Amino acid sequence: MENKQATLELGTKPVGKLLIQYALPAMIAMTAASLYNIVDRVFIGQGVGAMAISGLAITFPFMNLTAAFGAGVGVGASTAISVKLGQKDYATAQNILGNTISLNLIIGIGLSIICLLFLDPILRFFGASDQTLIYAHEYMVIILLGNVVSHMYFGMNALLRAASKPRQAMYATIFTVVMNVILDALFIIVFKWGIQGAAIATILSQLMALCWQFKLFSNKSELLHFKKGIYKLKRKLVDNILAIGISPFLMNVCACIIVIFINNQLVRFGGDLSVGAYGIANGIAMVFIMFVLGVNQGMQPIAGYNYGAQKIDRLMRVLNLSILAATAIMVTGWLIAMFLPYYCARLFTTDKTLIDLGIKAIRVVMVCFPVIGFQMVITNFFQCIGKVKISIFLSLSRQLLILLPLLAFLPIIWDIDGVWYSMPVSDFSAAVIAGVVLMRYTNKLKRMHKENEKLRSQGVKEVKVVREVKELRQMPWRAMFNLKSTKAVVLTPQRAKGAITP
Repeated sequence: MENKQATLELGTKPVGKLLIQYALPAMIAMTAASLYNIVDRVFIGQGVGAMAISGLAITFPFMNLTAAFGAGVGVGASTAISVKLGQKDYATAQNILGNTISLNLIIGIGLSIICLLFLDPILRFFGASDQTLIYAHEYMVIILLGNVVSHMYFGMNALLRAASKPRQAMYATIFTVVMNVILDALFIIVFKWGIQGAAIATILSQLMALCWQFKLFSNKSELLHFKKGIYKLKRKLVDNILAIGISPFLMNVCACIIVIFINNQLVRFGGDLSVGAYGIANGIAMVFIMFVLGVNQGMQPIAGYNYGAQKIDRLMRVLNLSILAATAIMVTGWLIAMFLPYYCARLFTTDKTLIDLGIKAIRVVMVCFPVIGFQMVITNFFQCIGKVKISIFLSLSRQLLILLPLLAFLPIIWDIDGVWYSMPVSDFSAAVIAGVVLMRYTNKLKRMHKENEKLRSQGVKEVKVVREVKELRQMPWRAMFNLKSTKAVVLTPQRAKGAITP
């Protein structure tokens, strides 16, 4: 079967070619995905006004919060599927697919209902003023009504990549972006629907792509496809998905908390237009961050499969190549931010004050970009191999442990400049921490790899990973704090002892 063969190639094909094969479509797809918000901001800024951009920026943490649930399920499911495919456990991978559908439906609908009931208080808490609340409210009502569509769409894309279909995931994303541009122009410029038109365009474009994704997974000739009996939630599988996905979930929740704090500090020390400037800088930064996320997504099935198959040399190869690619991308972003900030800001608005604020914001926010890619890849690496605690720590180190205290302290000394400078300081500090953690872990990894190779040379035919990280038993909220080391059981005619995976 073609799809099965593609999955097996994750353990045999040259790593460099695999990374290009998987990462390039994901990079294109993720970069295209970043154009969602950029396109919305451009049309809103040019067609509605500067204050509408500030109102849209207020919705960022809200959207991060809703995305956190979808990311947790999507990443957890795709990682779990990749590992199971590496272990050739196709039945379990199939059931993970069905459980992912059910989880996205339940979480997407439930979250929409709760958020709609308390929409205005939530937006106020996130930093909305009397001037920006109306724009933020109009936008989020539509986004929340279509929240289940967004959850399902991004979840299906993650599963397509895990199922060795990165090109199809890329096509789905590109389609949604193109449709979003067309519908934005139609709804905002022609129909004059304002900021609501941007939200409607986003949901409709995702819905059309979702229909195509469902068609792909309905093909019974594929290794992973929809069928009866896979949708009933199974506690062991759900716990496994959520335990793996808790890292990106917490990362998105932390991003939500941080942006709330940033927005409130910007309003307090700089006013509503400072929030808009941060929205512009964040939009430019996200283009390059999405490139790196694409590298991470391309890395995920390769790392997960080879970790499951105990091919440590290939695991380290994909890590090193991913770090090089991410660093090159972020250096490019840094050069643009340092030398072309005016043209970036002018893209979103004609307001001179907002342009000036945007230029400063772009330069400060992106000044440490050369080291951010390194930190992002390392965090994703530990997530790919099921090291939940390490991934969570690295995710939290930048946002909660470093950035949040700086956001509280530095503005007291340097006013609005303290808000801006806290971001690059935390970026650099988090990169240093990630480097130290990776160095210690890779040394341990290499030692254990030598031990397993020694066992193989003594006649061991297969080393099979048996995850004692309670992936099928432990509740996700307990897994954060009570995760056991992953061990391997060496299978021989006479069972050998002592092989350990990191």
